[in-house]
Amino acid sequence: MKPINASLYIFIIALLLSGCSIQKRCPAPELNLPDEIIAGENDSLTLADMSWWELYSDSTLSKLIRKTLNNNRNMRAAEAHIRQMEELYRVNKASQWPTIGAQVFADRETNAYYGEDVDIEPEFSLKASLSWEIDLWGSLRWGKRKGAAEYLASVEAARAMQMTLIAETATAYFELVALDQELEIVLQTVKTREESVNQARIRFEGGLTSETAYQQAQVELANASALIPNLEQKIALKENQIAVLSGEYPSKVERGEFDLNATMPENIPIGLPSTLLQRRPDVRQAEQQLQAAMASVGIAYADRFPRLTINLVGGLENDAVKGFLESPFSYMAGNFVAPLVTFGKKKAQYKASLAAYDEKRFAYEQKVLEVFREVNDAVITYQKKRRTSELQLNLFEAAQKYVDLAQLQYFNGVIRYIDVLDAHRNFFDAQIGLSNAVRDEYLALVNLYKVLGGGWGATAAN
Repeated sequence: MKPINASLYIFIIALLLSGCSIQKRCPAPELNLPDEIIAGENDSLTLADMSWWELYSDSTLSKLIRKTLNNNRNMRAAEAHIRQMEELYRVNKASQWPTIGAQVFADRETNAYYGEDVDIEPEFSLKASLSWEIDLWGSLRWGKRKGAAEYLASVEAARAMQMTLIAETATAYFELVALDQELEIVLQTVKTREESVNQARIRFEGGLTSETAYQQAQVELANASALIPNLEQKIALKENQIAVLSGEYPSKVERGEFDLNATMPENIPIGLPSTLLQRRPDVRQAEQQLQAAMASVGIAYADRFPRLTINLVGGLENDAVKGFLESPFSYMAGNFVAPLVTFGKKKAQYKASLAAYDEKRFAYEQKVLEVFREVNDAVITYQKKRRTSELQLNLFEAAQKYVDLAQLQYFNGVIRYIDVLDAHRNFFDAQIGLSNAVRDEYLALVNLYKVLGGGWGATAAN
């Protein structure tokens, strides 16, 4: 029986070591997903199924979102990062294959050693080379998997960026039109109180009322007027924010009017736990980062063992042009390099990669927990903001009737002017409260759409 040669020993060892699955050393995340995202709700559909331009039907807002997605510098940077990771992934794939090179070489070496005749040694060569690292332990395969995971993570990061930009743009837009509405309320209130001051002055000068009523009317006018500069500042700053978000220098922003009578849906489909994780690109990014960490473990594990590289060189070589084409040259070598003494360096790197994987695994588990919290918070917030909006509308209608009644009773001498001012203050607060409540309802819907993973799945046609 013939003895087993060295190459077969190497092959057998490689098979044994490669059979030790890295997955066994890298446990999967423990999610234990609940059966329902929200207790008592088990929808197969979800709000995130809607395209963003269907949800945000305001044509001005849709135009602004498109501009943001096209021009925002962070979005462009994320797209550039995708291209970078795609090319690096190609580098990792190419590492599995041989490196082929060519060399054309000519030299003329002159030696004039002491006591000897001058020696001229020319050399001409034309050679091709092939160098190939045999992937015995899977290091190159793990490198390819790591590159793929990092590339996919960059894709998900860009999708998460798009989802965030859509939500930020919609949020800023609704805040802006709400500020416009609030300023309009204040300006209308100032106009009304100017009329009240004139009426109070006439009644005071006619001896119908005391000066106190006249001064009270002036105080109310001054209070309302003092609100205007702050609101104008907030509007200008919000316009600047939106302009920069859409990739432009601070400037005026086109927008529509604030719809106080918009009817929001009462019940919104949430979807299933499994589809939620599939829809959230930031969760999928964390998952790909976990895969990349596992691949790093595989690379560190394989780096502890010898590397086998085969080098082949062939071509033509001669010391003169004459006969060059009839002077074949060949060279073959194999390098088997093993780390003999590293003082624990390789083992420490391997253990560090395992710890890095655990870090990513726990981060992924935490991300999933936070996603479920975000959705539950968003649903509760939307429900309560919608209820608040309904109550504020009731308050607004009651305050409006109170103003009309107080004004009538004052002219008939039933109540004092201070009661009229109190009615007007309540009506003003109710107007602002209703505007803010409707704004908050819009913002709650925007946030709910975002946390459900809506907004990144498609691009609207221009």
